[in-house]
Order: sequence, then structure tokens, then C-alpha cells
Amino acid sequence: MNTNSKVTTPVDIKTILSTLWVFLAVNYVYCDHLGIMEPGLVNDLLTGQIGSVQITQEFLLGAAILLEIPFAMIVLSRVLKYGVNRWTNISAAAVLILVQLGTMGMGSAPSPVYLFYSAIEIACNLVIIWLAWRWNAPEA
Repeated sequence: MNTNSKVTTPVDIKTILSTLWVFLAVNYVYCDHLGIMEPGLVNDLLTGQIGSVQITQEFLLGAAILLEIPFAMIVLSRVLKYGVNRWTNISAAAVLILVQLGTMGMGSAPSPVYLFYSAIEIACNLVIIWLAWRWNAPEA
């Protein structure tokens, strides 16, 4: 009996996509968390104005909805059927790339930490799009 033989099991694309969404969600949260530590930001938050952005209930609701996208995709990537799953991953990642690029100039100039996390987040979203785009239909 050969005990040195290795058995490899292919990883399901749903698992890979879900794991990438976990990675992405954590990066979004930690980017925001570290951003609060930037000098002067807490004072701006207390006034409700960060650069040119007025922090309103509507603004916070919009931010919450955007942040919910990667959280929802963690689950949706595992439970949706192939066709819907594929296009939902592509669409969600594309929307988040556009949001990330669009927020670069919001409020104040982006800090090095924000640019660092933005590069990671955009790259991860591009990987999700690439994997979902290349995802072949499962055998019947």
C-alpha cells in the first residue's frame, strides 16, 4: 500500500468566489477602520462634513447598501445556480470597481492607506470577474 500518494480534489468555483468575497469584505472593513485613524478625520466626522462630502442619513444608508454587496455575495456565490451566479458575480464586482474608482476623489485627497486598499480591492474584484467570466457550465 502506497501511503505517499496524494489525492487532490478540485476546488469548486463557488467556494473560490465565496472566499474571495470574504477576503474583499474584510479589506473594505479594515480600510474604513484604519481610515478613521487618519489625523483630523474624527473631528471631521463629528462635524458631519468630510471635505466636500456631507455625512447624512442618506449617505450612510447608501454606504451600508454598498458594503452589503460583498457580504451578500459571500452567500449568493454558494447558493445561486450557475448562470445567475456567474452574472451576479460579474455585475457585483464591476459595480464595486466603479464605486471604488468613483470614490477616489470624494471628500478629501485619498491617503496612502486608502490607495493601498483600493489597489487590493480593485485587483480582487478583477479576479472575481475573470474567474466568473471563465467559469464553464457544469456538466448536466
